[in-house]
Amino acid sequence: MSNPQGPPQTAPQGPPEPQRQPEVPVRRSWGSGKAIVWLLVGVGLVALLVSTKRITTSDIVIFCVIIPSVILHEVAHGWVALAFGDDTAKRAGRLTLNPIAHVDVVGTLIVPAFMILSGFGFFGWAKPVPVNLGKLRSPRNQGVVVSLAGPATNLLLAGVFAVLFRASGAASAIPVQGPLPIWVQVLFYAGIINIWLAAFNMIPIPPLDGSVLLERLLPRSWWPHYLRIRPYTLPVLLAVVVLASTAHVNLFGSFETTTFNWWARVLGVG
Repeated sequence: MSNPQGPPQTAPQGPPEPQRQPEVPVRRSWGSGKAIVWLLVGVGLVALLVSTKRITTSDIVIFCVIIPSVILHEVAHGWVALAFGDDTAKRAGRLTLNPIAHVDVVGTLIVPAFMILSGFGFFGWAKPVPVNLGKLRSPRNQGVVVSLAGPATNLLLAGVFAVLFRASGAASAIPVQGPLPIWVQVLFYAGIINIWLAAFNMIPIPPLDGSVLLERLLPRSWWPHYLRIRPYTLPVLLAVVVLASTAHVNLFGSFETTTFNWWARVLGVG
């Protein structure tokens, strides 16, 4: 969900190039002892959900699919930024697949646990990868590519899992009655979850990645007002999601159903 994009990118209207920021000190990718403690807390929350019958096998599969998908999404931002000259994420220890380095206490643990315990489904996020636009060789253009690298990675992963699903003969392993085999669920949900992640992150609301496209189009005269409201967009978005869930309103219900059925047809099981 990282959105490093700053001012609009149209050449005559955009503000000057971002200033180079101080170097980020190198940190070990395994994170601090505090991060490990929070990871153990997360494991405890999952155990609690299982013991209280508030989580099913499919829920666990989805959760296990979401975590690496979100991590790869974030790491993609950092790798593309590094290719364009910005080593901020690398120096911060964020170009790693180790989940501890990407855990956000609120977004990765507290919010998902609240949503599941309340029976409202899944919603959460990882720590955004830090990107310093001033270190990119062409900030106005490459900043857009860095932002879109995350959703593009999710779509690539969806394609990979679609191929694996068909090549493995997963469709023929689906029983007429009874639960789906775990490996079939993993392949199926890994694809659809990545499609949902890509679509959600392309919503043009900061700090989601899709906002980079909107920000490029904003006239320079709008920027003072935009920058004042930008810090509040994520809390407002989260509040809307939580309030809608509390009222048992699924904001994305129609989209989820449509894409789920479409994905089943793509895999030959619909």
